[in-house]
Amino acid sequence: MANESRPDERNIGTVAMRWHGHSLELLDQRLLPTEEHWITSEGASGVAQCIRDMVVRGAPAIGISAAYGVALAARHAGGGDWKAEILQAIRELAESRPTAVNLFWALQRMERVFHKCHSLDEAVKRLAAEAQSIHEEDLEANFAMADHALRFMNPEKPISVLTHCNTGALATGGYGTALGVIRRLHEEKLLRRVYADETRPWLQGSRLTAWELSRDGIPVTLNADGAAAAILASGKVQWIVVGADRITANGDVANKIGTYSLAVLARHHKVGFMVVAPSSTVDMSLASGRDIPIEERDGTEVREIRGIPLAPPGVQVFNPVFDVTPAGLIDAIVTEKGIVHNPNITGMRALFG
Repeated sequence: MANESRPDERNIGTVAMRWHGHSLELLDQRLLPTEEHWITSEGASGVAQCIRDMVVRGAPAIGISAAYGVALAARHAGGGDWKAEILQAIRELAESRPTAVNLFWALQRMERVFHKCHSLDEAVKRLAAEAQSIHEEDLEANFAMADHALRFMNPEKPISVLTHCNTGALATGGYGTALGVIRRLHEEKLLRRVYADETRPWLQGSRLTAWELSRDGIPVTLNADGAAAAILASGKVQWIVVGADRITANGDVANKIGTYSLAVLARHHKVGFMVVAPSSTVDMSLASGRDIPIEERDGTEVREIRGIPLAPPGVQVFNPVFDVTPAGLIDAIVTEKGIVHNPNITGMRALFG
């Protein structure tokens, strides 16, 4: 059984954002691992653009960034019709990405605080404090999820896991969701190795996860997405651990494209499949994964990498950012509130109803 460490004793990893009160710095994740460049935003429009352009990505980090964007909107409001300015900023931020429910959860929480403010000065103070609370609570939730997951796994000896996309400190307020579980395994000397899918087309696995884990001394092997079946067939992996961008009332999960195929492979090879995400990712208003809006992005992301052509120019491309994994293929959904084992609508309602 894992020993629950105090948060300040844990390595939270490389942070994706830095709040300065008057501005928000975001680590440009498009340039990693070759360049560490920070983009400074002093208003909501700049934050929304960073979310749209995937400077910042990962559902929790998107939500936190959007909350700080609202705080910046209040700080830089003109003072005339300041309420209209802040509401317009919230609308602009809400339009930046369609799938990650954390974005809308954070904006709704900020809007509730906004409606209680009677002056611009009050709005500036209260919205900044609320954004910081959202950030701090996300970090605490990551610690709690990691502890829940380890109790559920209860490994008797070091294990190997496979993960997809990036769910670490870069995608959250720090530490990570699925990668937070991996960090906890490593801290408890219960991790043999992480296999990281490269995660086409944005290569978050190779550019971000492999970089983040290597930087923190966690043993990682990078693999092409198509190699996952061979790795599972070898018997080297005991768990697949992934994050989520939206979880519906019946336990269906939207996550980075390629997650669904991993769940099918896991079931065939009798490997555990775990989803780790904060409760803000759960959307009980949607009955099933069929109701989740799936973002599709420009085909250039598949035809090219950083301007280098990989396919015939103009060839038609199918480029969904996410797919939906049916609840029946998932062994456990882990949140800071607890675990839904073999998720279905009854289990989801019991924890989130």
